[in-house]
Amino acid sequence: MLIKSDSRPLYLQVIDRIKQDIEEGRYEAGERLPSEFQLSKQLGVSRATLREALRMLEDESVVIRRHGVGTFINSKPLFSSGIEELFSVTDMIRRGKKQPGTNFLSSAVEEAEEEDSHRFHNEELKEILTIERVRTADDEPVVYCLDKIPKHLLPDYVSHEHQSIFDQLEKSGTTIAYAMTQIEPIGYHEDISEILQCDPETALLVLKQMHYDDNEQAVLYSINYFRADKFKFHVLRKRVF
Repeated sequence: MLIKSDSRPLYLQVIDRIKQDIEEGRYEAGERLPSEFQLSKQLGVSRATLREALRMLEDESVVIRRHGVGTFINSKPLFSSGIEELFSVTDMIRRGKKQPGTNFLSSAVEEAEEEDSHRFHNEELKEILTIERVRTADDEPVVYCLDKIPKHLLPDYVSHEHQSIFDQLEKSGTTIAYAMTQIEPIGYHEDISEILQCDPETALLVLKQMHYDDNEQAVLYSINYFRADKFKFHVLRKRVF
């Protein structure tokens, strides 16, 4: 298992070796790595070199380091999507070959506030439908969803266990064309992390999105908390000359 010397810095070779060992099944998701002393001896590198490699692997979310406990292999995200692609949570879970489900928490129709009128660019807005749900994949909670919709767009809303909000809006005559999205990574959330059954080390990715229809009308505002150990988002960036 010793590192074979090449022209690259040793810590980069250690990173590649640990990643290779994960890919080849020598280490499983959730498994604790050997101690720094043992691992540095196995690889034939100094503990300082090993620590630098582990630090970079942690930055890449390949491993999780728990103070006083050890270093663990992080779980690979089950779901991956380009952030430029707009899918419902239901479709994302299906694309990950899992069965989507819903734990319905609450829904309420409330009088629209000034913030709602401003957000939806509609001074005539009277009522807002607020829906709170937990989305599951094969019965495992993976996303907490808070959706706000002008009530007149879903006048006959009924909670459906597996049906997405996108589908329900479309059946009511509203087709979502695109969304403006703000992404925020956060750590442990006192309430939502518990709802999603997260370990204290599990981070969350928060997507705040305003969805628009074909007529450029704002129709759905959503705040979705994704488990960062289950979801990965990526984006294609092109160089501008």
